[in-house]
Amino acid sequence: MSARVLVVDDVEANVRLLHAKLTAEYFDVLTASRGEEAIHVARRDKPDIVLLDVMMPGVDGFEVCRRLKAERETRDIPVILVTALDRREHRLKGLEAGAEDFLTKPIDDVQLMARVRNLVRLKVVTDELRSREAMGARLGVIDIERRAQILSSRAAAPGVILIVDDNERQAARMKTMLAVHAVRRFDEPAANDNAPPDMMIVSLYSKGFDGFRVIAKMRSVEATRHLPILAVVDPDDRERAVRALEFGAHDIIHRPVDEEELAARARALIKRKRSMDALRAVIDQSIELAVTDQLTGLFNRRFLMGQLTPLVRRAALGGSPISLMTLDIDHFKKINDALGHDAGDDVLREFSARLASNVRPIDFACRMGGEEFCIVMPGITGDSACIAAERIRRQVAGAPFIVGGGEMLDVTVSIGVAASEGRDETPDSLIKRADEALYEAKRSGRNRVIGRSGVRVA
Repeated sequence: MSARVLVVDDVEANVRLLHAKLTAEYFDVLTASRGEEAIHVARRDKPDIVLLDVMMPGVDGFEVCRRLKAERETRDIPVILVTALDRREHRLKGLEAGAEDFLTKPIDDVQLMARVRNLVRLKVVTDELRSREAMGARLGVIDIERRAQILSSRAAAPGVILIVDDNERQAARMKTMLAVHAVRRFDEPAANDNAPPDMMIVSLYSKGFDGFRVIAKMRSVEATRHLPILAVVDPDDRERAVRALEFGAHDIIHRPVDEEELAARARALIKRKRSMDALRAVIDQSIELAVTDQLTGLFNRRFLMGQLTPLVRRAALGGSPISLMTLDIDHFKKINDALGHDAGDDVLREFSARLASNVRPIDFACRMGGEEFCIVMPGITGDSACIAAERIRRQVAGAPFIVGGGEMLDVTVSIGVAASEGRDETPDSLIKRADEALYEAKRSGRNRVIGRSGVRVA
């Protein structure tokens, strides 16, 4: 996987060496020799990952990392801090600054490439979601601030962590270290079955199962594909560390596990997951808003046409029939004129609720606009659709609608029904016949169902 990598180091020989190694693996390499220059290049060129030396004159790597993570346009760029000093306090300081990983000089080429590729994969997913969010914001269907609200609502909540390790002593130690979170071992019952884990810790030395297989399984199942995984390895076990990253682990921690480092890595992984979850939630909501009528909660005309076209095409080619019902609330303008638009909205909401409760799960109830509605009914003929329409008509007229401060209104509906006919059928022709039947129901006195042939059902 190719990507753009920014290498930052004040020692030219180090820059040249990393440039050569990364270029040989077909990465596009940018370079900087000072902290301020690195921030400028990151803002301008938006690299996919930053390899950042810690010890630099002026602004050091920790401060550069903090600044990159504080800015909206660069905060999603993964940062790997590089240092000649493998000291615990440096690792903790780097993780607190927001770095995704920490490498010690001299850099192991295999581990370097594995970590870079792993973080680039995560960056690709993030960029795709951000792109969708930006597009939705431009179209006016996504509220950028909504994600921040979702994140802030969960920011202080403890994470749910699953430990996959059959070494009882090591698992118990990690559980104690992470006591601020809701932690359980894989063989313990969940305290809340409705709370999926925010991250998983997997030991690669368990005797009862294969840790690599666990990671691979998590990545192959849709429900856990994006679950952050922290793999536990020995510090000198390069092969297992690299394989874990290749299989999809997000991060590595060495045995014996350091309490502060574990807490920092867990905090970073959970924060990243919640950010991605909030982003996906906002995008999913925007898709729903794009096809849903906001007042009634029913589907809108855009969704109707998207579903109707393939169903009509299939019926025209000899597949299952499809029927279409168009509905219009009788004398709705008089309700608005007499009681106001708030009362009219109450009627629309109650009408929609009765509509939704009287269709099959495979039917599509849509609001076309104003007081006009439509129901797409796959797999049934016109006679059956007319029976369903009559049931809806009775449900609407059978009980008064309560609006405003408790005023009760008698509301009725006129319904036209049409069914697919022959190879020349199109969505427009089907809608036209259903509308013609609806107009006939209106002309005939309202509060009735008319099939496409013009025969009154009720």
